Amino acid sequence: MLNYAGTPPLAALADADSRQLIAAELRSLIARIDISVRLIDAAMKPEQVEPVSDSAIAGSTEIFVLDDVTPRYATASAALNACRAGLCHALQSLSESGDAA
Repeated sequence: MLNYAGTPPLAALADADSRQLIAAELRSLIARIDISVRLIDAAMKPEQVEPVSDSAIAGSTEIFVLDDVTPRYATASAALNACRAGLCHALQSLSESGDAA
């Protein structure tokens, strides 16, 4: 968590300075989301499993693979990607408003 104790209130900053501070914070949030998405992607990769011999498969008539974690990871990843898109849009809007001033 960032410590904002030493950060001056935005009202006391010049307009350009406050935009730069907000843009930096948005970039930081986007970078943190990217890290989280990479961690989720790594967790969703299948683990290396040793090959099963034909004799073990021959004795089994049904094989079930239960994976109740992947859907939650996929949902979390989709939510983070939506947040990232919103933050990128906010950053773009902020930079456009800075060009107009």
